[in-house]
Amino acid sequence: MDISEEQARRSAMTSRLVDTGWAEELNTALQLEARNLRVISPFLKQKAIRRVLSHAAQSVRVITRFNLADFAEGVSDTAAIRSLLIGGAKVRGIRNLHAKVYVFGSRRTIVTSANLTEAALTRNHEFGLVSDDAEVISASTRYFDALWARAGTDLTARQLDEWEQTVTMHLASGGPRFRLETLPDYGTDATGVLYSGAPPVPVPVPQAEQAFVKFLGEGSNRVPLSFSTRDEIDSALCHWALAYPATKRPQAVKEGAVMFIGRLTYDPTDIRIFGRATGMRHLPGRDDASADEIAQRPWKKTWSRYIRVHHAEFVAGTMENGISLNELMGALGPDAFTSTQRNQARGEGNTNPYNAYRQQAAVELSPQGQLWLSERLQRALEVHGMVPQEDLNKLGWPKIHKNLIATSA
Repeated sequence: MDISEEQARRSAMTSRLVDTGWAEELNTALQLEARNLRVISPFLKQKAIRRVLSHAAQSVRVITRFNLADFAEGVSDTAAIRSLLIGGAKVRGIRNLHAKVYVFGSRRTIVTSANLTEAALTRNHEFGLVSDDAEVISASTRYFDALWARAGTDLTARQLDEWEQTVTMHLASGGPRFRLETLPDYGTDATGVLYSGAPPVPVPVPQAEQAFVKFLGEGSNRVPLSFSTRDEIDSALCHWALAYPATKRPQAVKEGAVMFIGRLTYDPTDIRIFGRATGMRHLPGRDDASADEIAQRPWKKTWSRYIRVHHAEFVAGTMENGISLNELMGALGPDAFTSTQRNQARGEGNTNPYNAYRQQAAVELSPQGQLWLSERLQRALEVHGMVPQEDLNKLGWPKIHKNLIATSA
């Protein structure tokens, strides 16, 4: 090759710094080459994996983290990994993984701050390099291959089943963060290939397609606004389960619903929302109060059905620091709740939010209601502070046992 040919070859090579549009960059690269895809990404989420698999990617190899605490905290998905296995991909794990590298055969490489998650691809501020340069692609491939060789054996579906059971047991016991360190990390120690010390795992902000306000207490035992939120948590154990009447199972709550936690109060008569958590769908057997639990708190005989919750957070201080349900209904009217909003749209049925939740254990919020309440509760947490995790750690937590992963009665 003479000098002019070499110059022409180099001029055709491109390397670009990119700070936005990562979903488009991924799609373009997959259209360019969907074979021999190599991925290094500490965190994986289902929607982003679907983007990859929609291009009929072939010979896919993925290096990620196998720390079960990541799955319990929701920053990575076992469902995403399962989709990869079903699609024929090979997946291996590395401890303390932080690098993000994507190699598309011999055609393109991406080195970026973006994990293979929808948030990273579409919303987060991420920065990196997109290159068609043969030398950059070769260097990225060598790095991947060296790490792959140190990453142990391929993950199996059976191993993933066991991990999901462990994570489910943790979440069903309230998901206490002080127990995260007891969850195993099945990644391989590749010291010498990667630098050690990944950044702290961020705690996801509760967001869901479905949200409820769950009421604690009854009309006959309201508490004053001066009542301590800490005392209410200790009494109701609402940091790991929300109790529903024994006469009807709470089937409306779906997995991952945001559960806002409110207490009936007086002077004035109101419901003050003082906490929120992530809910789990009700499973008969697993989510029924045990004989020991009823013996410790006799009121659970009447309120024996559970919606288990995890990642609960509560406004510090008293009920006065919580958010008024009356204010929510006054501000949004029929748009406060799902039922009243639906009735208003179809022109029949009750549209008065004050009548919608009476004699109910909980009420489902409309999207507008969830947004209104989320913003104000977040502000309350920032202004008044949060009940310290150390205090929650001292409260009653359920024992972890195999019954917590039962699928149904």
